[in-house]
Amino acid sequence: MVTKERERSPASRPKAHGTRTRQPEPSGATTEERWAAGKALREKVPRVAHAVWEPPADRRDPVEVLKEAERGLLPELLPIRHSRMQKSLFGFFRGAAALMTADLAGTPITGLRVQACGDCHVANFGAYASPERRLVFDINDFDETLPAPWEWDVKRLAASIVIDGSELGAREREGRAAARAMVTSYRGHVREYARMDTLEVWYSSLDAGILVTAAADHKDKKRWEAIEDAARSRTPEQMFPKITDMKDGEPRIIDNPPLVYHSKNSRGGKEYAVDMFHRYRQTLPDERRMILDRYRLVDVARKVVGVGSVGTRCDVILLLARTADPLFLQFKEARASVLEPYAGKSRFANQGERVVTGQRMLQAASDVFLGWTHNDEGLQGYFRQYRDMKMKVDFAALPWSDWIEYVRVCGWALARAHARTGDPAALAGYLGKSDAFDRAIEEFAVAYAEQNERDYQEFVKAIKGGRIRASAEAY
Repeated sequence: MVTKERERSPASRPKAHGTRTRQPEPSGATTEERWAAGKALREKVPRVAHAVWEPPADRRDPVEVLKEAERGLLPELLPIRHSRMQKSLFGFFRGAAALMTADLAGTPITGLRVQACGDCHVANFGAYASPERRLVFDINDFDETLPAPWEWDVKRLAASIVIDGSELGAREREGRAAARAMVTSYRGHVREYARMDTLEVWYSSLDAGILVTAAADHKDKKRWEAIEDAARSRTPEQMFPKITDMKDGEPRIIDNPPLVYHSKNSRGGKEYAVDMFHRYRQTLPDERRMILDRYRLVDVARKVVGVGSVGTRCDVILLLARTADPLFLQFKEARASVLEPYAGKSRFANQGERVVTGQRMLQAASDVFLGWTHNDEGLQGYFRQYRDMKMKVDFAALPWSDWIEYVRVCGWALARAHARTGDPAALAGYLGKSDAFDRAIEEFAVAYAEQNERDYQEFVKAIKGGRIRASAEAY
């Protein structure tokens, strides 16, 4: 029995494409009316329906789906991408957002939409510097962001917790408990945001110190404090001597091929980046442009990052205001969101603007140097600061109690993001007081983790059979 509340199973499940359930309209309706409208959606989409994952009979070959999603990526980097996906089940999951999105499109949806993260997994949360130099906790990856069903973010995050938890040594019951703890946190905080005024929701944020406060004992508290202190030390001044050396009287980013290198291609060097940099500059407000104008562009190097981003063009840009007054920016290519075939096209012509706008909607505080760009050859993307006080968490080193608290905070951050961009009262009405939805997503997460393992095995088989190439490299 998945739920304490009796709900009938649907005769047919609403899909993400085609006719959509009408979303309750916040304007002109009271909180109670929106809450009731959300609750009424349970008649069309019972919460127990979210527990089910059954691959359809006509489900496409997962390897072909992934190959299709890689069209247009830099071919020389694809073996590195495949190598990182081959390393683990979670690595594969991170690189297979397009595959899971195609699967999610056939699962039940209520018709309530938010600005979705689009690639909502546990490694895409963390702490970073706010403009006021506070360390805040939030979602930190938005390459796939798009207006879409809220359920997709919740399900992908829950599945990621089960998959990564298993690799950390968790038994199935522990993985279930962690996924359920995240969803319970999400549901509870959605209810809290539903009772807040609109601006109160918008101005809300999560201080990274919440992880210290929630620590189970003194030892755990000290661990989180050390992680936060390390994040606060990751500044441009701290990075400058570590990742640059001098060449011909100028600082230069140190090569570490194949992961960091200066492109010999005429379309990958400093001169090529200058045009996009100047176009990016025009997207910044005047006061931020004034700050940026105090720097000069010194060097550009290609940087292979993440898993899902490998194959896109990602560059690190070094700027200097004085001899030792550095600013590091990162350029990331932006392609159409993997959600687009199922949730609808972006309203932005520039995919970089889609990412930047979505990030500003979802995050409590965003990088002051966040802006988008393009060139005349069709490349689109965005700039942001590189590793500015970014928190690094070694999940494998966390005790179980800290892992549970971490995923709870992830659920809280996701609830805040969805409350900012959707209707929290309608969401709260649908989710309800009981753990019906929590247990349904727990079941889904375990079932999809098994699907991910089956797909991973097909992927490994494709590498061994030569359908796709992987190369050994240091992560």
